[in-house]
Amino acid sequence: MSLRPIGEADLDPLEALLHDPQAVGPFQWYGWRDPARFRRRWAEYGLLAPEQSMLAVLAGDEFAGFVAWRQAGQVDVAPYWNVGIVLRPEARGRGIGTQAQRLLVDYLFAHTPVMRLEADTEDANLAEQRALEKCGFVREGVQRSRGFRDGQWRDMVLYSLLRTDPRP
Repeated sequence: MSLRPIGEADLDPLEALLHDPQAVGPFQWYGWRDPARFRRRWAEYGLLAPEQSMLAVLAGDEFAGFVAWRQAGQVDVAPYWNVGIVLRPEARGRGIGTQAQRLLVDYLFAHTPVMRLEADTEDANLAEQRALEKCGFVREGVQRSRGFRDGQWRDMVLYSLLRTDPRP
């Protein structure tokens, strides 16, 4: 299991993952979007920008999904990263997501000066909550009706990990 920048060969499986409601899974489908947006962003800056970036998750040599981070918080004063992950259906339930998020945590703390990483997920997404906790993220609380998906407002669980927190 490893992470690397998104390559041109990853664009087809990335787009297939994000534009298939069955593949992306029940917690990541937010409706149809611009199908070429990631291809344009890749052509412009390789999906590695100062404010928002993505890395491919590899299981062996196979594209298994991606991890992403975007700048949040008081950008000029105290920026932090909000992180996330999307895996292909065949990569779920095998520990790949936990490993990928650990690698992302290590990468971000090694290569950026941020103190805080943050992640959020729907309250019903128990698998992601377990994965975050295995990575050392601390549950901060529930944000009521924060996400809108599939015609309903959803509660989100907020997690954080500080640079100074112990990691498993």
